Amino acid sequence: LRILMLTVLFCINNLAIGQSNEIQVDTNNIYKVELRDGSVFYGNIFYQDSVKIELRTTSIPKLDIPLSKILKLDELDKSNFRNGKYWFNNPHATRYLHGPSAFNLKKGEGYYKNTMLIMNSFNYGITDNISIGGGIELISTFGSILTESFNPIFFITPKVSYKVANNIHAGAGVIYVNVPGFLEDRTGMGIAYGIGTYGTEEYNMTAGVGYGFIQGTLANNPVLTLSGMARISRRTALVTESWFIPMDGYNGMHTYGIRFLAEKTAIDLAFINNPDIASAIIIGIPYVSFSVKI
Repeated sequence: LRILMLTVLFCINNLAIGQSNEIQVDTNNIYKVELRDGSVFYGNIFYQDSVKIELRTTSIPKLDIPLSKILKLDELDKSNFRNGKYWFNNPHATRYLHGPSAFNLKKGEGYYKNTMLIMNSFNYGITDNISIGGGIELISTFGSILTESFNPIFFITPKVSYKVANNIHAGAGVIYVNVPGFLEDRTGMGIAYGIGTYGTEEYNMTAGVGYGFIQGTLANNPVLTLSGMARISRRTALVTESWFIPMDGYNGMHTYGIRFLAEKTAIDLAFINNPDIASAIIIGIPYVSFSVKI
């Protein structure tokens, strides 16, 4: 009787494992199969059972993959394939070089960004429409530590955005910066803004308007922004951003460059320019940043 009970339990256990390993897929769709050893394959799953899947790629007609070796299985949009190559989604569509677009991080998504080695920031999607970010500047951080007082420059960047129509998104947010002031006071400053983005995550333009503030006092005239992004290949995009600041009329500050893309990273190599800068450095001041999705 004991042997019979053990046999029954063994069979039930194996059946449960087999059922939990089964994957429901559509043989007409394209999947990304990520293995535990880091290998990645793209193709159609034309057979599956409780033990394995059989994958057909553009170069391999039949590839048997045990379910125990699969780390992650994602269904892909066929529109992401161009000339037989998979174009991963833009990993950094929510931000241009400095300012935001009206696209938002999905719930649970986040990224770390480093700018010129001294500015470090994090952003996180609280919901599909609301995100929160913040960061710290390293020179003031280490400088204040050396003087035995922790008094760094820090900033906070909450944002809310929604899709309002096909290829049209709208958003609003605040970029708040807190810096050490004279004596022992600190100075809070920033900009409250509204933005509208037209286009897809691969090709888009964003116009924005915002009012600067310092120590609770709001500026009389708005700051205007105009930004754009165009993905020109699987791993590269062009990015530009202009800020028009109300000082003796409107003076423009322009940033333009190239973004190198991977599935979870983006590296920006760009230049900051305006007429005053161009009189000394024609192409502008170099700007470098990188972002990693987490």
